[in-house]
Parts: sequence; C-alpha cells; structure tokens
Amino acid sequence: MPVFPYRRLMPWVFVVVAVFLSCTLRTAAGDDRPNVLFAIADDWGWPHAGAYGDPVVATPTFDRLAHEGVLFRQAYVSSPSCTPSRNAILTGQWHWRLGPGANLWSVFPDRFETYPELLHDAGYEVGTSGKSYGPGRTETKGRQLAGRPYRSFAEFLAQRDADKPFCYWLGSQDPHRPYDEGSGAASGMDLARVRLPACFPDNDVTRGDVADYVWEVQRFDALVGGAVAELEERGLLDRTIVVMTGDHGMPFPRGKSNLYDTGTRVPLAIRWPAGGVAGDRIIDDFVSLTDLAPTFLAAAGLTPGDKVTGRSLINVLTDARSGRIEASRNHVLVGKERHVPSQEAPDMGGYPSRAIRTDDFLYVRNFAPERWPNGTPHYERAALPGTWYGDTDNGPTKTYMIEHRDDDATHRRLYELSFGHRPAEELYDLAGDPEQMDNVADDAAYTQVKHRLATQLDDELRASNDPRIVGGGKSFDEYPYFGGGPKHLHWAEANRP
Repeated sequence: MPVFPYRRLMPWVFVVVAVFLSCTLRTAAGDDRPNVLFAIADDWGWPHAGAYGDPVVATPTFDRLAHEGVLFRQAYVSSPSCTPSRNAILTGQWHWRLGPGANLWSVFPDRFETYPELLHDAGYEVGTSGKSYGPGRTETKGRQLAGRPYRSFAEFLAQRDADKPFCYWLGSQDPHRPYDEGSGAASGMDLARVRLPACFPDNDVTRGDVADYVWEVQRFDALVGGAVAELEERGLLDRTIVVMTGDHGMPFPRGKSNLYDTGTRVPLAIRWPAGGVAGDRIIDDFVSLTDLAPTFLAAAGLTPGDKVTGRSLINVLTDARSGRIEASRNHVLVGKERHVPSQEAPDMGGYPSRAIRTDDFLYVRNFAPERWPNGTPHYERAALPGTWYGDTDNGPTKTYMIEHRDDDATHRRLYELSFGHRPAEELYDLAGDPEQMDNVADDAAYTQVKHRLATQLDDELRASNDPRIVGGGKSFDEYPYFGGGPKHLHWAEANRP
C-alpha cells in the first residue's frame, strides 16, 4: 500500500497557512498598500504644461503634482499612436512585443496580462472611466483590461470596498481632435504668446489651432483636479500614487504618429508622499511609460513577470536628489508600426520605424522609406478609400500646410518635413538642433556617432525580440485593422450618406 507523502507536502501546507494568515491579518488591520490613480490624456504632448514653462497653458493640477511630487523632463511613450501606446503602458513592455497590439485599431491578445488585472488578482479594487484601452478589440470579448468601467471616479470611490486598496485609470478624450475652432481664443488666450513648434508655419491659423488644443489640455487638467479633490476630501490623497501624463504628442503635423519629440515626448508628474517621494524634484532620467506598470506592481509588493521590459521607477522616485538619478537611464527607445493604413492600394502597411533618443542625439531608422511616412497625398489611390495623409489627423494646421506648400521655400521645407518621403536613417544633433529639423545622417562628421547609435539600437531591439530585427516584421502590416482614417474633404462630400 503506497505511503502518502506527508513530508513532501508539509512545506506547501506551511506556505498556504502563511499566506492565509497574512491576508487575514492585513484585512483585519487595514491594507497598507498604496492606491493608484493613473490619469492619462489623449494626445497631450510635452512641453504643454505650466510646470515646463509653457507661456499660455494653465495646468494648476499638473503643476501641483509636479511641485508636491516629481516632475520628469525626459518621459517618452513606446509608440506615438493611441492603441500601441496604451497597450505598452498596460503591459509594461515595448509595443513591438505585443503582436497585433503594436498597431492602432487592433486586437489585444489574450496571452498578455495588464497591471490592473494583476493588481485585481492581488486584492485591489480596480476601475476606469473615460478612454482606457484602445481603440481596438480584445481577443476575448468583454475583457476589461483597465478594470470595470464607471461613470466617474467619484462613483467608483463611493462604491468601492474601503478595506481594499484601489487602482483607477482616469482617461479622457481631451485634447484629441476635432476641436471647437476658436475655443482657445474665445477663452481669452493671447495668440501672440502661443509657443509654436519650429516645424509649424507661424500665422494666425496655426496659432489659433494650437490655442484650441491648449484649451482642451486645460479641460483635462480640470478633470484630474476634480479627482485629486475627491481623494483629498476622503483623506486618501497622500496614500495614493497619483500619475498624470499623456499617451503621445499633439495631433498635429510631425507630432502624433512621428518619432520626433513632438510625437513621443510627454508630460509626466508623480506624487506619492506616503511612499517617501519628496516634492520639488525635477528628474532628468530617461523614462518610458512602460516603466509605470512595474512601478505600480512593485509598490503593491508584486514582482513583475519576465515579459515586462519596463523598469520600476521606485528607486528614482524615492531618491532625495534631482537631476540624473540612475546613470543607466541615459537613453530611451521609441518606435512605430501601423497607425492608419494610409499607403496606396493595395498596400495596407504602416510606416515601420524605431529610434533611440539620448541627451545629445536622436537617431531614427525607417524600415520602409519608399512608403509615405504620414500617408499618401493621393486620396484617390488610398488603400482605405478617401484617406488623405492618413497618419496626420485633419485640422486647420494640416490643411494650411498642404494648401500653402508652394507659397515659398519656407512653406515647402516645412511641408516636406511633415509629409515628404524620408531616408532610411535620420540623425539629429540636439545641441544645435533641439527641435530636430536638420537631418545630419549623411554628414561625414557624424559617421562614428551614427554607427554607434545604430549599433546600440540594433542590439537593444534584438535583445527585446523585435520582429523588425529578428524576423517576422511583415506580420505587423497584415494584422486586421478595424478603424477608419482622415478623409479628403472632396471624397467625404461625394460619399456623404
């Protein structure tokens, strides 16, 4: 008769009992793990916040979080496109590792877990409102990647189990297009003080368009301000990790869907006094928003899985210094796969590219330079019927730059920078060209720098199993796309129902 292996099972019995007692005691004494409030805007880019010195935008909530917590000056998204950027945030890993999830309007695969799901499994109350995942679909219909949806943060707080810590995703559609044209000026903004990126022509059209964007940034700031007030009224603010950021750059030419700072660099402020995060600190470490998921998990006492490529920010947050805290955080990677399928039929591909950003340089590799980087101008030939420069959202600045491209040499240059074909390699020397306007990749004086950065980018992409490097990159162009695209006005009018 076989002997039951009591000795072999005893260690597991002790583990189960220990876990049970730990959970019981924690519940009885009150769970001391931090809450998480993650507030994310839709298309809010750097440096459009008062804390960064923008002369027009009023962001009292963001500025308060930066003053009472940590302000990051070098925060970047994984991809300058809504769906892959949010997927990377949720999973804590580079978007190019997420299969179809690397694209806009795609399917989020079941095989990837999100930090809200992991925190829920660990006993957190999890909820969301506004825009969280997407746009796109989940492989399993109805899967809630960011938590159960609520009408508002206040509703969530009123219904939650007060004995549990919570994780909440506060999303917004602001400042996504379309805008109420003239809303910025009507609010009292001085258009003469609007600070334009160097890649925009300077005129009343572009200044008014940026002011309309700024007005919606301010509306997002007010939304987050209401959530912070809710926490304060309930005595929960200091125990909550409050994060405020955007999913990528502004929805303008050479911004959103581009690997320049106007597309990939975002505001980021984090407040958490109870976690030892001192205020009035400005951090120069390069961070990716993929670092947030492992930060939240570590703060909750969880160890991120081996699939996570982001790095916890706990050490950076709790260090008392400003400036560069971790020497290894001296660069960041960014990339792009398919945004809108905006090439000419039958090509349903995107504009695949990767980049490495350091203190001194931005190096970009474009894998398909024969394609249109921001979509074909020939809407009659578009793979998605009527799509017109499809990787750039329609708006007054886009229309002006296209219609006035032949006015003079300056207008032509700015048009080409945003919409023209690009070479396989781009290199920008940030010491003299901080806005990344002059490509020096073919300048012999930069040969060694270009080689060094290209090698480093290749090595890190290979280590991350990027299909564009290790093989299989073509699949990104073949995954289903469930969205539309910006249409040319003539096509839209001719096809109006």
